[in-house]
Amino acid sequence: MCPRSRPRTTDGVVINDEGLPQYSTFSLCAIDPATGQSGASVTTRVPFVGRAVPHVRAGVGAVCTQASTVVEYGPRALDLLAKGVEPQAVLAQLLADDQQRESRQVGVIDMKGRAAAHTGKQNGNWAGSRQGPNYTVQANIMVGPEVVEAVATQFESTAGTGMPLAERMILAMEAGQAKGGDRRWGSLQSAAIKIADPNDPGRGGDYIALAIEVGEHPEPVAELKRIYYTTGRRLGYRSFSRVDGPDVIELKRMLHALGYWRPALAAFPDAPPSTNTPKMQELRKTDPAQYDKLIAESRRASADYTRDYAQYDEEAIAAVDKFRVDRGLNYQGNPAGLVDARMIDVLRAAYLEKRKSRSTR
Repeated sequence: MCPRSRPRTTDGVVINDEGLPQYSTFSLCAIDPATGQSGASVTTRVPFVGRAVPHVRAGVGAVCTQASTVVEYGPRALDLLAKGVEPQAVLAQLLADDQQRESRQVGVIDMKGRAAAHTGKQNGNWAGSRQGPNYTVQANIMVGPEVVEAVATQFESTAGTGMPLAERMILAMEAGQAKGGDRRWGSLQSAAIKIADPNDPGRGGDYIALAIEVGEHPEPVAELKRIYYTTGRRLGYRSFSRVDGPDVIELKRMLHALGYWRPALAAFPDAPPSTNTPKMQELRKTDPAQYDKLIAESRRASADYTRDYAQYDEEAIAAVDKFRVDRGLNYQGNPAGLVDARMIDVLRAAYLEKRKSRSTR
């Protein structure tokens, strides 16, 4: 780990020797030897960071170029890695003729897990990096070294778990952000992640299996995580439980009336009567044994009714799907058994029309 001193500032914004603002950033470059994936993730106090900092190439490695960013360092570093140049030598070649090298910060990793980072002396306080098994994390204008330590510790903790590389990296970024992240609170901020996979051509045939950019958001790392879990439908992106209740009973009652759910059933039964009545309360006092017997019977009846009529089961799903097809609501991409607002409106209208027609006979 290599901390650097603080450069000059103007109104709280760090200015490099070129007279340009230097934006606070922390990033992670990593690989997964088991899958052959390489990844780069970053967050900073400037919008649209994904356009400049993270660079990945399938079967080659990952690069993050930041601080006073030279975007072309990304593809140039990947070209050198592809030729077999080791990361430390890659940095030496990139920076050899750079008169502003002390305002640059670059992290590089190859597919062998070899990693290196350059942190110039004019990268703010705190600035530094840490390399470990299959990763390098680098940061500038941080609240302190604890940010880099948190990113590294979290990433190492998920090694060998089988967790996808993207998820490991996002959780590591989240850990760094939880420690305070960079010092420039209140500024526009963004985050991004890119994953290259030699076994996944991606949509563009460039073997970029994942590319998420949060162009501007009050909590960019949290939003990055939300997008990842939601679009991947990963566990945690929603809350769910066994679906049962009065609304399911109402759904089945309507579908039954329209001939879609158990049409052979003569009539849709009502729920067992409540035991919370004055008569039962009196029985509790006068004949506790009989009261307990009736309560037990009521609970069994309620459980049976819930099982048959209050659970959204496969039978109900099939009835819903048939209703949607018959009513022209079966749109491409809809999940099985979808009960949405549009379907409910059509179902309720059909049910009420059915009841009205029966009442006029």
